[in-house]
Amino acid sequence: MTTPPRPGPPAAPPAAPRLVEGRGELSHAVTEALRSGGPPRHGPGAVTSADVWGEDLQLALYLLYELHYRGFEGVDDAREWDPELLRLRRDMEARFLDALRGRLPDVPRTAEEAFAPLLVEPLDLADSLSHRLATDGEPWQLREYAALRSLYHLKEADPHLWVVPRLTGRAKAAMVAIEYDEFGAGRAERVHARLFADLMDDLGLDHTYGRYLDHAPAPLLATVNLMSLFGLHRALRGALVGHFACVEITSSPGSRRLAKAMRRCGAGAAAEHFYAEHVEADAVHEQVVRHGVVGGLLTDEPALEPDIAFGCAATVLLEDRLADHIRGAWDRGRSALRHPLA
Repeated sequence: MTTPPRPGPPAAPPAAPRLVEGRGELSHAVTEALRSGGPPRHGPGAVTSADVWGEDLQLALYLLYELHYRGFEGVDDAREWDPELLRLRRDMEARFLDALRGRLPDVPRTAEEAFAPLLVEPLDLADSLSHRLATDGEPWQLREYAALRSLYHLKEADPHLWVVPRLTGRAKAAMVAIEYDEFGAGRAERVHARLFADLMDDLGLDHTYGRYLDHAPAPLLATVNLMSLFGLHRALRGALVGHFACVEITSSPGSRRLAKAMRRCGAGAAAEHFYAEHVEADAVHEQVVRHGVVGGLLTDEPALEPDIAFGCAATVLLEDRLADHIRGAWDRGRSALRHPLA
């Protein structure tokens, strides 16, 4: 086990991130609406004609979801519930959900069927991004990977917390127990988002919240948008539990390989510690989430089982798309980011 780094001085109050420029008609409409205080202005067919997996729609969704987290510098907090922005978000969400279901025609109908393939480590890890980083990843690739993942890890566990008031009994108790660990078990310096900020410091990255949004390609935005989509809709609480279970089940083996990658490249104690912490914590969380959260929810609301399976399958789909994007760029000797890091 690695020795955790000594905690630094208390962090300053978090500042709201800056708005980035749009990447197409929809995201331009959102950024201009947020800057001006007016409604989003776009053509009548902008949502239906946009590429649902593309930069424009995924960035527009991300910006609208971010209003429910920390908002943006200079943007009125009241825009979180602006009816015109919510209407646009609803239309894009409908397309996103339809696209996910269209890519998953044979999604398992039971939680057991959805989780079973994830419980067995594949014999061939050639397609595993964490395996690649652990065996021959280069420091610049570790930095790119961390910059990409920072869009979630700097708010780690926040989207999953939305499901807590929508659960009861055993499922709620188990979910809160896991989240308590994610948020440092009462110690600010051990909050997982703080540990990831320390990792970024070790890698020479800027740990400012939202700093690398403009670098993030559409496949990465989609993975974070999926959590926000599931978390913000009570009707999708089963899908969020499926997503959460998928993440916890797959986290420990991948974290072990990423800790090895950080150690092999001499990234630093904090960089290695972030993943080493997840090896131990998520091995326990896997059991709690499967038997406590999923098992408890199925006892209380058995009709949600197909949603749990869908949430798991959608998570695997989007993580595989992201891994393909990153590997493809690196295989061509190119950055996986929209703009290479300095």
